[in-house]
Amino acid sequence: MVVFVVRDGKPVESLPPSAKLIYKILEYKGELTQKEIVEESMLPVRTVRYAIRRLKDSGIIVERFNFKDARQTIYSLRTHKGECYDH
Repeated sequence: MVVFVVRDGKPVESLPPSAKLIYKILEYKGELTQKEIVEESMLPVRTVRYAIRRLKDSGIIVERFNFKDARQTIYSLRTHKGECYDH
């Protein structure tokens, strides 16, 4: 089993349910905009914003500029070495 560790040493399981859902959506779908995450998760926009902020603050997701539409940001899971371990 692979456990993704949050920056403060706590696993993803310690995050709110909305953040866990968004984590799983990004895990299966890859890079998505906030609008796409809202559509996939069927969560309110405000809840998605909060969950994204928690995931970013924990170092689990990264955001990057969307060259197709500068008004939107693209979110994806961080994939650097050493971020997950086998449990």
